[in-house]
Amino acid sequence: MRSIVIHGHFYQPPRDDPWTGTIPVEANAAPFHDWNERIERECYAPVAPSLASMSFDFGPTLLEWMERHAAGTYARVISAARSGGAVAMPYHHPILPLSPRRDKVTEVRWGIADFRRRFGCEPEGMWLPETAVDDETLDVLAAEGIRFTILAPHQVERAPAGGLPGWYRTNAGRRIAVFTYDGAISHDVAFGPLVRDANAWIERLTAGSNQLVAVATDGETYGHHHKGGDVVLARVLDTLKRRGDVRVESFASFLARQEPQEELRIVAPSSWSCPHGVERWRAECGCRAAPERGLHQRWRAPLRTALEWLATELRAPFEREGRPLPHELERHALRMFTSCGWFFDDIAGIESVIVLRSAARAIELSGPEGPRLEAGLLERLALAPSNDPAVETGRELYLKRVKR
Repeated sequence: MRSIVIHGHFYQPPRDDPWTGTIPVEANAAPFHDWNERIERECYAPVAPSLASMSFDFGPTLLEWMERHAAGTYARVISAARSGGAVAMPYHHPILPLSPRRDKVTEVRWGIADFRRRFGCEPEGMWLPETAVDDETLDVLAAEGIRFTILAPHQVERAPAGGLPGWYRTNAGRRIAVFTYDGAISHDVAFGPLVRDANAWIERLTAGSNQLVAVATDGETYGHHHKGGDVVLARVLDTLKRRGDVRVESFASFLARQEPQEELRIVAPSSWSCPHGVERWRAECGCRAAPERGLHQRWRAPLRTALEWLATELRAPFEREGRPLPHELERHALRMFTSCGWFFDDIAGIESVIVLRSAARAIELSGPEGPRLEAGLLERLALAPSNDPAVETGRELYLKRVKR
């Protein structure tokens, strides 16, 4: 019997002001207060009834907001996890191949701890932010007890036949199962036309001879990116569950029944949303959200260089003395690398402002070193040019829209 897994990756960056803990008004989310509130109404609430039939992960920062501001939807997410389809995620959605191992470990451990607290069990799988992967990332997952992850088909050199998972053995000798989703079907769900046509979607899922057909998209596809997508998703799942020739399940249940039989190699570093590897989060590689606007991304490399310098300087005195970072300082030092800060087309966007807010808060928490650190950060941000003449560079952005 063919197995079908539909995975949704649900995530929003930490939008709260790091000084007040509240989310400022986000005017372009009108008529809602902010984008979390808007997307919850358009997507998370209507999709929640379908989650029990899906594989899914929710970013911890999104669940933190949902627990406080959308309690009904949050309760349905927690309930749906009892079906076994919930997958964990690193806490702050960083691009892990660009993180030092120390931060990889922290992000994975915090993600596991958050999952355990909310769902009352240990996670078997972990979704990697942007599915960004390298050997060390998979070694950290395996070392922390994660049994499987999910990658795009172009991220493995040769996937096992039949849509089946394979074993990946890290350079350190650890082993983890790797599932690859169907790239063509997932693309046509995420960007259309399948998200608008339940019958065509079902036909694609049930054609061919693969033993396992997996689809993976951003969860926001259903109702936010595509109005009515939540209804189509529900119809697809309900129809498939009534059929006698397919099994709708999760990656975890499939793995429990059938372990991988082959080993595979990964393409590293790589991700699902950048054909250049992980350059979208550190260089002007050509990947943009709106190519038709013709905006440059020369700001990306200086922004990453500036924040990597700051992170090193923040940790230096504690490492010299053999002490761990204070928890609140470490939280903001990690939040600075939330992937959204580099994903879009200009440093003046709200996503880059969010990572710079965490940088400013971390500097404030560093104590007497603060003025030196801020001066060093500003010097480096001055090399990050905005496409907006009114903003000029990251330095002016920090001074005008971030600094308290």
